[in-house]
Amino acid sequence: MAVTGWFVALVALGVVPVIVTDSSWALVGWLALVAVLTALDVALAGSARALTFRRDQPGPVRLGESVAVRLTVVNTGRRTVRGVLRDAWQPSAGAAPTRRPLSLRPGAAATLTATLTPFRRGERRADSVTVRTRGPLRLAGRQATHAVPGAIRVLPRFASRKHLPSRLARLRELDGRTSVMIRGQGTEFDSLREYVRGDDVRSIDWRATARRDEAVVRTWRPERDRRVVVVIDSGRTSAARIDDEPRLDTAFESALLLGALASQAGDRVDVVVVDRRVRGRVQGTSGPALLSSMVETMAPIEPELVETDWASVPALVRSVTTQRALVVLATTVDSPGASHALLAAMPQLTRRHLVVVASVTDPSLERQSVERGSRDELYRAAAAERARLDIARVRAALGQVGADVVTGAPADLPPALADRYLALKAAGRL
Repeated sequence: MAVTGWFVALVALGVVPVIVTDSSWALVGWLALVAVLTALDVALAGSARALTFRRDQPGPVRLGESVAVRLTVVNTGRRTVRGVLRDAWQPSAGAAPTRRPLSLRPGAAATLTATLTPFRRGERRADSVTVRTRGPLRLAGRQATHAVPGAIRVLPRFASRKHLPSRLARLRELDGRTSVMIRGQGTEFDSLREYVRGDDVRSIDWRATARRDEAVVRTWRPERDRRVVVVIDSGRTSAARIDDEPRLDTAFESALLLGALASQAGDRVDVVVVDRRVRGRVQGTSGPALLSSMVETMAPIEPELVETDWASVPALVRSVTTQRALVVLATTVDSPGASHALLAAMPQLTRRHLVVVASVTDPSLERQSVERGSRDELYRAAAAERARLDIARVRAALGQVGADVVTGAPADLPPALADRYLALKAAGRL
């Protein structure tokens, strides 16, 4: 049984006969009357257990986008059901509205539509539907909870895709599909063209020059079919939120932009998400299916509050490829103590591969380090400066063992990593 505000008001109204008659029996009689009316109201209320439900399962949705979900309710009882229905989606599903008025005659059905705007990635679930009916006197009613499971998969936002067209334009320049040609160690020969002022004299093909009786230079294009292995750290440090976004989500954004760019460049991209165990893997997929596989794999993964086993990462990379590859480690470059295991495993990777470490940094550190107007701000500035010095020490240590480090705020790291990939292509290192 569930009572309403009218029931409380009716009980409180019992103070009037008590004051008028100045007798305690008046209160007893009033409460008895309220109990009889409440029991009658409950008996006449429609049964909440006589309802059946059917939920339409929505398809996947990207983080921040909205999707409509439908719930069909059928009254199989013999009385009209009037009351309120609550569909219990997780708060992070962003359901609106969560409570709906309900009025169903016997045998009637209704379809209720709600809008989900999730603000967290992963599986957002609804476990049950609760219905509270009321009687004709509006004093009380019945309540029942029905198990009506439902779920929606929320894919990564991939807001960094806005940077893809400009990077693809630069990639076309490197690939020789525009008038810009490059020459770099390790690149592939493309074609011959007439020498113009400003060309590198080392690119002159002297045999072709002798045959044509004019200076001819070689043009080059970046090598294709290279391996790019992205290792994403899903350990405890990836759970920290920077600019209201988990570090793990920023790592996913960076991997998606890099994967889209490298796939267009003709390279093979493999992705592994790891902490103490492998949480997700995308391997052997190329072309348009690559991004789809990546977002489907990344969607349900949440950070684990454990230390990442960096000692197992070199063997994990060897299981992906035995060729020389670009290995991108999306992790946190933080204090030297927290990065000790990463530094210990780095020589095994840099000995065989080109290694880039991508780490998201907190933009508030720079702002806090210069705000020194009060004693509290001074202490925060000292802590921020110490954090920046620790990051610089770890970056220097990574550079000494042969790794390249890319850092940036959550909005800046994905394009910065894509730019570093293009720079390595242009230099002929990949």
